Amino acid sequence: MPTTHLDYFSSLVAEDTHFPLTEATIAIGQHAFPDLDVQAVMDNIDTMVVKLQQRFTPETSNLQKLQHLKHFFFTEMGFGLNTNDYYDPENSYLHSVLKSRRGIPISLAIIIIELGSQVGLTIKGISFPNHFLVRISLPQGEVVMDPTTGSSLSKNELQGMLDPYLEAQGYRNELSLPLSLFLRSSGPREILSRFLRNLKAIYSHEDRWERLLSIQQRLVILLPKEIEEIRDRGLAYAQLDYLRPAVDDLSKYLESIPDAKDASEIREQLADIEKSLKFH
Repeated sequence: MPTTHLDYFSSLVAEDTHFPLTEATIAIGQHAFPDLDVQAVMDNIDTMVVKLQQRFTPETSNLQKLQHLKHFFFTEMGFGLNTNDYYDPENSYLHSVLKSRRGIPISLAIIIIELGSQVGLTIKGISFPNHFLVRISLPQGEVVMDPTTGSSLSKNELQGMLDPYLEAQGYRNELSLPLSLFLRSSGPREILSRFLRNLKAIYSHEDRWERLLSIQQRLVILLPKEIEEIRDRGLAYAQLDYLRPAVDDLSKYLESIPDAKDASEIREQLADIEKSLKFH
């Protein structure tokens, strides 16, 4: 049996087959809420599924199921965007979102995906720039939905959401990337990495290093081949004066990418940490 929260998280994300996205997302909250009962939160979602299923008959079509899901989630349960405090980390802890009924696009989307999947809908996440979306496959065609409102989005609306991002990235109209490139379904690991990186950005901005380290540890577990995440864990260790782990991570980064753009900066930090170690 896993003995720590990190062990438990590691066991959940070890394989891409049968990746339990919702459970893994809830489990992230254990770093900030050590007594969090993940199974109790899963049971809460299952109770919502039962309430939703009561609206169906054997003749209920998938389109009708989607309509019921939207009405149940947004109107009856009252879920929506936390416009008052968008960058509150609570918006990224699923147990908190389930209590407050307020979240950000990706946390709301994960709950919608879980509910929709359990009632038989083919529903996937889309890691769209600046605003996570969901796609539902119906016999009538594909529906791209805003998980904060339940609105179906047209190609023109999606292009309008994409254009500011393309402009900020330096693309001009004649070089504009096709919309379809940004509408592909995202796998659970990709969704969870975006979820964690939202928390990483919040805690980095607030200089909450203990919280950031906990998130960074999970990113390294989730994305073991992404050496930049090991570098960032090392930097978080350094901020907290965990000097030996910091040396290990930063050394590994430099060994893997000796000509990285930030290599000289990291070498300087590593030298400073190694000097500090001599006086410990």
